[in-house]
This record gives sequence, structure tokens and C-alpha cells, in this order.
Amino acid sequence: MEDPRDDTPHFASAIGTGGDWSGAAKDCLDNLTLVPGANLGVLYVTDHLADQLGSVATLLRGVTGVRDWVGTVGLGVLGTGVELFDRPAISVLIGRLPEGATRLLGPLADGMTPLDAAQPWLRDHAPLLMLMHGDPQHARLPGLLSDVAGRTGGFIVGGLTASRGEQAVLCGHDSGPGLSGVMFDVGIPVATGLTQGCTPIGPVRTITRADAQVVMEIDGAPALAALKTDIGPELAGDLRRIGGLIMAGLPVRGDDRGDRLVRDLTAIDLERGWIAIGETTTNGQPIQFCRRDAQAAETDLVRMLDALKRRLSPGQEPRAGIYVTCVARGARLFGREGAEIDLIHRHLGNFPLTGFAAGGEISNARLYGYTGVLTLFL
Repeated sequence: MEDPRDDTPHFASAIGTGGDWSGAAKDCLDNLTLVPGANLGVLYVTDHLADQLGSVATLLRGVTGVRDWVGTVGLGVLGTGVELFDRPAISVLIGRLPEGATRLLGPLADGMTPLDAAQPWLRDHAPLLMLMHGDPQHARLPGLLSDVAGRTGGFIVGGLTASRGEQAVLCGHDSGPGLSGVMFDVGIPVATGLTQGCTPIGPVRTITRADAQVVMEIDGAPALAALKTDIGPELAGDLRRIGGLIMAGLPVRGDDRGDRLVRDLTAIDLERGWIAIGETTTNGQPIQFCRRDAQAAETDLVRMLDALKRRLSPGQEPRAGIYVTCVARGARLFGREGAEIDLIHRHLGNFPLTGFAAGGEISNARLYGYTGVLTLFL
């Protein structure tokens, strides 16, 4: 039996389904190994249960004895060896971490009051990692991420709610709009990686005329001309085919690894040669068109997993993991459910895992799309 006084982190995860929230929660609890002294829980539910996220957390808190819970809603949930979509489902990860080594943060909506309240903890604990969840309908979300990262120095990972109903974000006993999650002390060993889901199809170009989300000119010519050149004559001859296939990539300034923020093409003005994308742009900003590509996405996922594996000792498996993947990945990209989870376990081992299919992924306080973000407890 584990000694609950041991400061070594211990984790367990489970996933459950049912006809309603109580049935799914019972199934999840039946599959969950309780960890003596567990003090942190991560909870993800499918959007079938969005309006019952608080009820699920209350039940789990009472049965497991876990004090602090964070989480949100996804179009699907992930667990050890499984992905579940289009049904009521719950995925949880519980862990015992050193007392005082974590601190809930949120909900942050307009001001920084919760962060101000956390200052006594921050004075004694430098946060290496922050797991945060956000409401995609909150207008100030990108600014909140930047503000929190700037004031704490933490590396923020996580994802945005993806729900056809309520946009629910959980932090402790509260759920509400904005941004919330948990901070981990620098003494907790972790590793995190980002994998892209789109591959570049043309050179890095420069936006030379833009107004907010409308890109008028690229490299001094109508933006549509650059798009047509990069996608090739077949797709350029029928632009109706590029929806959901061709994206705009915005390279991250100062990054030498090819990191980019991928955004949807939202409109095309054929008469003026303008394009609109799902991000505010500025003159002088680099842009690179990308294509959704299952093989390239799998290759990049393996690259990320191999890089994380090098962080482990020979024969070591992670203690636990949290995987946030885009709703446009999974079976929609790879052709079958569970492809990403299978690769994770094949490369890193069979460890406790939770995650969800998000409406946007967070890595290094930036909002990504079509990506996967894996965080490991080592």
C-alpha cells in the first residue's frame, strides 16, 4: 500500500460512459483506482454533460476525497488507450502531489483579482507549469493568457472549451467564463510538447496590407494571388474545395523551429483579391499557407513523442499525462478514433492519461489550432 505521507507524486486515471451524467460518473469511478492522499483532480466531460460539470465534480470530490478539481468540456474526451466522442463521457486524472505544491487560479474574467490573491503562494513557489482552460467566447482570452504568463513567469498549457451547449470551465467549486486552472511548483518534474497538424505548402511570405482579419496584399500583390500560387492550379481553379483543407499559418516571431499559429480562411473576396482569416493581422507580419495532412501530422506527432522520450531515463515511463488535441484532429484527420492515443502509448508506455478534444490549444501562453499539446509528469 502506498504511504500517503510520501511526497513522490502518484496518479491514477479512468474514463466512463453512461446514459446520463450520474451513469457516466459511476462507470468512471468503477474504473478508477483511488490514490491515498490524492489532492488534485483533472476532469473533462463531453458536451453532452456540459451543464452537469459542477455536479460531476461534486460527486467525484465526495467519493475520492480529492480536494481541488479543474477541467472543462470537449467534443470528445481521452483516456488511457481510448477516445470517446458523441456520447456522454467523463475522463479524470487524480494525483497526490506534495502539499502546497499546487495552487488553483481563477476564474479570471476581466480583472486580475484571483491572481492578486495568489501572490502569497507565488512568493514561495515559482510556477514552472500552469494548466489552464478557457472559454473561447470570452473576448479578452488572449490578453488574459499574456497577462498571467507575464505576471507569473509560468509556462501555460491547456485548451479551450469545445461545446455545442454550455461553455463550462471548472476551478475548485466554481465554474464560469474566462480563464482558470492550476499552477504547479517548479519542484514538480514535468515536460511538455506541441505537435502541428498542418504542413506548409509555400514559402514564408509577408503581409503588406491588412486591416484586422482581412489580408488585402501579400508581397505587394493581391493576397488571393499568393494563395492561388501556393495551392496550385487544381485547387486554384475551384476555390470551393479549399474549405477545411487550406489554412493560413502565422509563423511565431523569433522561433527557429518553424512554430506557427494556424488559422482558418474565413472568407475570400474574388473581386478585390482579398482573404480573411481567423486572426487579427498587421502589416509586415509573416504568413505561410498550410494544408491539413494526416501523414505529416502523424510524422510530427512521432517527432514530438521521441523528443519527450529523450527526457526520460532508459526504461522510465511518465507518471501521468494530459493530452489536449484539436477537435479537427482525431478521426477527422487520422481516419479512426484512438490513433493519437495509440501512438502516445506505443512510444511512451501505458501510463495514467486524461485529455479532451478542444476548441483551441494552449502552449507557451499562445492559442493554437489543429495541434496537440502533451504534458507529462515525470
